[in-house]
Amino acid sequence: MDRRSALKLSLLAGVGLAAGQSHAQPACPGDGTPLQFIPKKPADPQAHENDIEKYPKCPYCGMDRKQYHHSRMLIQYSDDLADGTCSLHCAAISLSLNVDREPKAIWVGDNAVTAESRPLVDVDKASFLVGSKLPGVMTANSKVAYGGEEAARAAQAANGGELVKFDQALLAAYTDMSKDVSRIRKMRAERRKKMMEQQHKG
Repeated sequence: MDRRSALKLSLLAGVGLAAGQSHAQPACPGDGTPLQFIPKKPADPQAHENDIEKYPKCPYCGMDRKQYHHSRMLIQYSDDLADGTCSLHCAAISLSLNVDREPKAIWVGDNAVTAESRPLVDVDKASFLVGSKLPGVMTANSKVAYGGEEAARAAQAANGGELVKFDQALLAAYTDMSKDVSRIRKMRAERRKKMMEQQHKG
């Protein structure tokens, strides 16, 4: 097995673990082909409207997008199929697995707005604060989006980090992927171990 194949298998294994999937999954149409990664929700030209209700769980890690409204992302592909993810980390997975699908629009939670649930903003209009003291979602190297430059610069002044555009933030997500997947795998293994220990005590 060459190195590229090994890395690909490692990433896919990490995705499966992060999603909490068991090893014995029923066969689905398209298994073993790129079709297995197609977003499962129906096509929706207005996918960004009420996106948390339409896409409540991240398909790659299972996390609650309402809880992670501030970091959530939504990718709408050219056929109006959409992937609602919890974070840039999982959006990067969607974009890589759906390499033959052209993104029509990509949105991210706008942390320039202090609403109970952050609204979405087009990634091309957002600034991403990378590597600040703010906590990351699915990553140790946080990447927080702001729809307004003033709010982004204020967050940078308070928390450090570098302000970049979406393409640079996405590159950082891919660069961090290996370490992040390893860290998530270790954290979830420790969580399972503690649960098993608690069950034995009970």
